[in-house]
Amino acid sequence: MKLRQLEMTLQQLAGFPKPRPSLEQYQTPAPLAARLLYHAFMKGDIDGKNICDLGCGTGIMAIGAALLGANSVKGVDIDRDAVRMAEENAMLLGTEVEFMVADILDQALPARLHPCDTVIMNPPFGAQKAHADRPFIDVAISIAPITYSIFNTGSIRFVEAYIRGRADITETVGGKFPLRRTFTFHTKDVQEIGVEILRLMRTDRPDRTA
Repeated sequence: MKLRQLEMTLQQLAGFPKPRPSLEQYQTPAPLAARLLYHAFMKGDIDGKNICDLGCGTGIMAIGAALLGANSVKGVDIDRDAVRMAEENAMLLGTEVEFMVADILDQALPARLHPCDTVIMNPPFGAQKAHADRPFIDVAISIAPITYSIFNTGSIRFVEAYIRGRADITETVGGKFPLRRTFTFHTKDVQEIGVEILRLMRTDRPDRTA
């Protein structure tokens, strides 16, 4: 499947039925999801691999990984309504993805996600709760040697400092996230946010050190 075909296919998927601002539930745009997935695919990190999507929302990236030939795909989200929609989206495209409702802070979660070769994720940017992305980074590094994640432009220094001794940033891909009017506090119909897709490669010390 080519990049453009993947993007057009993912555009068919439904978004959040009841988006919650506390969880920063913004549907990952199909062009951005496709770009992350296709880049990972070209690096050999999708086809035939066991994939985990942390904070999967309505499943756009998990489903995209399945379309690109992943051996298995698991998606996890704390929002039961979002997971139900993800399951419907997977059925729509005839893909096999195991979705589960779970909290990223659940210490039993990593064992449920084993085995995992590659994590793909679009974690909260921390607009509603500072450092909301940190637990996602921690779990990702603990369960997989490779992670692809979307961050705000300018986050590289923070990420490098936070993962030091546990993982390295091996690639950066720029992108745009058109943030559509979703909640009452939004003042624009569309606000375009600069983002960066970072590829993290785990070192030999996955556990967080003080």
